[in-house]
Amino acid sequence: MKSLYKLIISIILVGLIGCEKQADNPEVETYINQLKSNSYEAHELPAFQPSDIPALLNYRNETTVISNFPHNGISSLWAPECKLGMYVLWTIESIRAVETKSEYLIGRFPSQNPILALRSSTELKLVYDTKSQNDAAKAYYDWWHSIHIFKDKMKIDPLKDTDYRWH
Repeated sequence: MKSLYKLIISIILVGLIGCEKQADNPEVETYINQLKSNSYEAHELPAFQPSDIPALLNYRNETTVISNFPHNGISSLWAPECKLGMYVLWTIESIRAVETKSEYLIGRFPSQNPILALRSSTELKLVYDTKSQNDAAKAYYDWWHSIHIFKDKMKIDPLKDTDYRWH
């Protein structure tokens, strides 16, 4: 009887652990659909892998405004909305930051916010316009499709030749 009880408990625990893992790391399509419907509930970015980058890049130009997404808790700036494409680029930057063990990584957040800032400005100047998203989207697409080997590619900042950096 005791072994049956232990077996049942073990099955329940394995099931719960499996469910939690699924919730913490959804498929790209599920993640995008949850962001679009403002139903993404996790407090952290998904633990996507570099192999997920091509699927994420498909959404880089999306201008749908989302309002329910993980925020970096250390930032004093609270942006209630974000364009989906910009958030996807930030998600890709998270993958790159994790892969390179970036010193700026906070949990899985690659920077304080999914917002671009002007790189050359002496004061913090955040940019939210369509041009900045288009430039960043092109930079990430070109970076991913560059001829560099994977190990070297992940060390390259996709925004390095643009006017922008992540805030």
